[in-house]
Amino acid sequence: MKSFYTIIAFVALLLTSSCKKGDSPMMKVTESSTANLDTIASKYYEEYLKLYPLEATSQGDERYNDLLPNNLSQDFIQKEIAFYNSVQTQLKSIDYDALDDNQKVIFDVLEYTLIDKQERYAYHPEYIPFTQFEGLPLTFPMLGSGTGIQPFKTEKDYDNWLKRVDEFPVWMDSAIENFKLGIKNNVVLPKSLVIKMIPQMKAEEITTFEIEKNIFYGPIKTLPKTFNPVTANKYSKLYQDAIKNKLIPAYLKMAEFLEKEYLPKSRMTNGYNALPNGSNIYNYYVKSWTTTSKTPDEIHKTGLAEVERLRSDMEKVKNQVGFKGSLEEFLNFVKTDSKAMPYKTSKEVLAGFQSILDKITPKLKTMFNVTPKSPFEIRQTEKYREASASAEYVQGSPDGKRPGIFYMPIPDPSKFNVTSGMESLFLHEAIPGHHYQISLQQENLKLPKFMRFSWIGAYGEGWALYCESLGQEFGLYTDPYQKMGSLSDEMLRAVRLVIDTGIHTGQMSREEAIKYFLSNVAYDEAGATAEVERYMAMPGQALSYKTGAMKIRELRNKYQKEQGKKFNLASFHDEVLSQGCLPLEVLERKMDLWAKNVK
Repeated sequence: MKSFYTIIAFVALLLTSSCKKGDSPMMKVTESSTANLDTIASKYYEEYLKLYPLEATSQGDERYNDLLPNNLSQDFIQKEIAFYNSVQTQLKSIDYDALDDNQKVIFDVLEYTLIDKQERYAYHPEYIPFTQFEGLPLTFPMLGSGTGIQPFKTEKDYDNWLKRVDEFPVWMDSAIENFKLGIKNNVVLPKSLVIKMIPQMKAEEITTFEIEKNIFYGPIKTLPKTFNPVTANKYSKLYQDAIKNKLIPAYLKMAEFLEKEYLPKSRMTNGYNALPNGSNIYNYYVKSWTTTSKTPDEIHKTGLAEVERLRSDMEKVKNQVGFKGSLEEFLNFVKTDSKAMPYKTSKEVLAGFQSILDKITPKLKTMFNVTPKSPFEIRQTEKYREASASAEYVQGSPDGKRPGIFYMPIPDPSKFNVTSGMESLFLHEAIPGHHYQISLQQENLKLPKFMRFSWIGAYGEGWALYCESLGQEFGLYTDPYQKMGSLSDEMLRAVRLVIDTGIHTGQMSREEAIKYFLSNVAYDEAGATAEVERYMAMPGQALSYKTGAMKIRELRNKYQKEQGKKFNLASFHDEVLSQGCLPLEVLERKMDLWAKNVK
């Protein structure tokens, strides 16, 4: 329910407005509401970046590159909640009806964001400061490596990072205190996840005292040539000191705490249903990650139906290649089939991805009228992180100086298996998936910054997964192994619906989930285990992909049926992407208005 002026306030506004000659009173109200909303949205984001300066750094905004607030402290959390509440109060001054359709979308997204961020704290996420899958201790080494988003070009850059390093032990100490609060309130991680976290904190590249081999020494190895010898020597000593006396002790202290104190108190159960108030916590995460009102039970049933549909399609591919065994046997067979591994060098793999881009480029013009200006590159993942990395898209900078990059780890080219979904992977992670969506969003100067740089998983991952379904229209998936790869990729997302909801409502154990995963997806046991444990660590996140993709496909099918020959796919795609990441219910309202105008 949107906020409206009361009749009295509305009349008073009309009486006191000094309209220009020829302006109607309603036009004046519309301009005022729009201006107020723009101001509120702008101020909100400025303050938000001060709370979360790492997000500013990722956007190329260097004003807060020296800040690392302790967002785990009660003082910080109280200030953050009060801030969101104050912005919500400001929104009540806006006459929603006086806004145009685009402004209503902005209002809806800001209101949704504020409510969601406040509600999250009702369930004490600070009791679990990080997991084996995500959190500051895992991202901090990439930031400080000299090859990440933290810039290391000037003396100020090098000083900025040292200031962040000063705050890191404070954050880690707070994380320990919060883990202890979690123990006190019976909100702890499953033992199987904690076991994975301990070696992460002890990782050689993070904790080695052979400074040259320490990842945090990376910026000193690549000191700018403009630094004179005195300056270079100064920073070399400062960084060595920071690594030895601040960073390594912080990681080893955390490792010892997790091993000696937290692991014995961790739980043998797997899902959030086993925690106090766990069902309500999980329901919140489901709502937050899917941006819908769908229940875990509804999503579970959808997942089971999608798995059966995809198994049927996989059977057709199995028959096409003449395999005589069961589907499970076929899934195991393609892992080692030499026909599915045609490459010998990394260059050949990268060229394979380039050939996909070359093939789809002519069709892109028929599917999109509006395309990004940002440059795009295909790169092999750096060797130092290749072993544990997965394929990913790293967004470019809004000014185009840093390209959007599709990274592909290729530890052994001869074992690169195309049934892992080479063509579908490119459509998802690169073009027209994440690169188109994120770049167009960043480049859209008509959007307020909080929307230009936002991320909503159900929309963003939903769009990327929807793009995989465009493969046949692009002329891809003609090779049965590539078709199997695309089905496997979609199956992965369908299986997630079943397992995430199954684990966190108590219907599935970790072991049952791994078995179910392996019976439907061509992963080895280690890969399946990592996936299932990811869902355990981030309840609800894995639901966002399929939920979003199905909604976009549902809308496309509806409008194609309604509009017939008038339906234009490029116009549909342009409209879906025109205002960046949106909650799915907001996206549907926006798209219905678009369809109405087409009619």
